[in-house]
Amino acid sequence: MIQSPPKHVGKYEVVEKLGQGGMGVVYLGHDPYNNRPVAIKVAGEENHHSEECRKKHRKMFFNEARIAGMLDHPNILAVHDAGIDTDQYYIVMEYIEGSRTLKEYCRVENLLPVERVVEIVFKCCKALDYAHRLGVIHRDIKPGNLLLTGDLEVKIGDFGIAQTIRADETQTQIMGLIGSPCYMSPEQVKEEPLTCQTDLFSLGAVMYELLTGRSPFHASTFSSIIRKVLYHDPEPLRFYRSDIPKALEVIVMKALSKRTAERYKTGTHFASDLRLTSITINYTEVELHHRERFTVLRSLDFFREFHDSELWEVLNVISWKEFPPDRRIITEGHIDHTFYIIVSGEAAVRKGKREVAPLKKGDCFGEIGYLTGTKRASDIVSVSGVVLLEVNDTVIEQVSPACQLRFHKVFLKKLIERLSKRPEGLTED
Repeated sequence: MIQSPPKHVGKYEVVEKLGQGGMGVVYLGHDPYNNRPVAIKVAGEENHHSEECRKKHRKMFFNEARIAGMLDHPNILAVHDAGIDTDQYYIVMEYIEGSRTLKEYCRVENLLPVERVVEIVFKCCKALDYAHRLGVIHRDIKPGNLLLTGDLEVKIGDFGIAQTIRADETQTQIMGLIGSPCYMSPEQVKEEPLTCQTDLFSLGAVMYELLTGRSPFHASTFSSIIRKVLYHDPEPLRFYRSDIPKALEVIVMKALSKRTAERYKTGTHFASDLRLTSITINYTEVELHHRERFTVLRSLDFFREFHDSELWEVLNVISWKEFPPDRRIITEGHIDHTFYIIVSGEAAVRKGKREVAPLKKGDCFGEIGYLTGTKRASDIVSVSGVVLLEVNDTVIEQVSPACQLRFHKVFLKKLIERLSKRPEGLTED
């Protein structure tokens, strides 16, 4: 007999059933207090017959709420609430309309463009680096736990078996061989103490699959998978796809190194190499416009003090972004480490529907968010079509120390000038 969804779970109204998995049922709900749609995951214990299994299941369920609730990042699925309603355990999460997992893009016949894969994995690297800095190891990075939103943003979800590595952690951790074998690192398979590098290995396995449509350690039995993870290197990416840039193959194989000393140390290091590769993927287009773009940079006030050699360094690593009219560039409440310089067109600072400050060619915005990593205090939207230079910490890390020093000197000078001219109480980012 098919049971109809409950009308309420806790204080939340249930709209419809979205899906069901090993951890329970997920409903689309409505939060009447914040007037927003939410996803409600309700634990399903009917398939766990022993009390020991039920206890382990509950521990994993609330581990997700506890650990994900510590994290506030645009590329991590937000957890809003958790509770118990009679005998039902539930978690209330951010609802992403039209989302789907990356599993559907791990098939040979449905692969994403290479540059899109690089962008997705880059954002996952930054989100994992953020979590790792807070002492959180996910331990179950796989395509099914990575959501792609309707506007092609990626969200890391399911922190059910995550663990924390803070020195003052007093909660009971979920230990043992738990996870998805095809994406486990060698140290995870051997049940050794884990560091953030285990997540980067798993992300490397995901990237391999997104690029080739094949798991790097596929086998027909559990023991065969484990043996491959421990002792066998996967086939080179270009064994399956000749169009994969050699540099990208090197990055993926470094992420999948069985020795932690040879693997990426942090998500930022992984992201930095991906940023450089994204430039080589579009090499023809960049080369075509190189001299023209150098002239554009030289015309901007921000780069007026840069030597030519430093400007060429910047040109080789910086990203150019184009937005049509009335498109949101920065979203109030989001956290990221990016600021922008307007190359052409106009933008504006908005609070709600009110435009509070115009932005024109040569202006910078987003500096405070870039500098402090705090939530954005307002929206920035394009008024006309606008071309921007996007600057983040991985960009700065790729230039020489002298160029970095010049960049920071000009950045601070421009920030002080803008803050001194801004009306009291006005915050642009």
